[in-house]
Amino acid sequence: MAEKNIVIFDSPKELAAGFAKVLTEKIGELHKENVELNIALSGGNTPIELFKILAADYKDRIEWNKLNFYWVDERCVEVSSPDSNFGNAYNTLFRNVNISPARLHRIKGEADPVKEAQRYSELVKHNVPASGSLPSFDIILLGIGEDGHTASIFPNQMNLLTSDKLYDIAIQPRTGNTRITMTGTLINNAKNVYFLVSGKNKSIVINEIVRVTEPVDRYPAAMVEPLNGNLYWYLDKSAAGDIAK
Repeated sequence: MAEKNIVIFDSPKELAAGFAKVLTEKIGELHKENVELNIALSGGNTPIELFKILAADYKDRIEWNKLNFYWVDERCVEVSSPDSNFGNAYNTLFRNVNISPARLHRIKGEADPVKEAQRYSELVKHNVPASGSLPSFDIILLGIGEDGHTASIFPNQMNLLTSDKLYDIAIQPRTGNTRITMTGTLINNAKNVYFLVSGKNKSIVINEIVRVTEPVDRYPAAMVEPLNGNLYWYLDKSAAGDIAK
């Protein structure tokens, strides 16, 4: 199992601000090894707070045009939809910093899901340098749902954790909506994986995953174990629950 590196902040805002500093420092560290970096982003409230802070406080402290951004998952909606992960990242971060549009590799949520999952898989395979037989992202940011899902890999679709595809189709079990998601196979080939989690409604599943010595195999998030990389948990006190005591 990968070592569980856990950092806890008092509030969601402090979590976002603290991680913005960590991320900036990590990017600087990785630039010593590679001129360009490949980063995969997730959606959700915590990343949006992070994006706002990066745009406000780090727009001139990060070499944006040495970074390539991809997405962990996307809802099958138009980019103008408030549910679009790319749309939210663009509106809160990328429109406010100096980055070439060519470095923003979005999943086209408005396209045919099967064809788009295939297209995006080929894009990542072609663009992101491999470690072993698979592309290896420098940094992946993940969230977690109160049901233990991560990316768009839900507990009733555990097969997506071991799929031989890079990106595949997922169905949100509550709404039935279609999503395109990075598979567990690709997530676990990354160099650095960061979970960013806030909110009391996540505390039960977080405590089950983080406090045990063996994987809780009913939760997709518990199965994130980078093969040759680093795994980090950045939590606020509400999400940390008993861990923070």
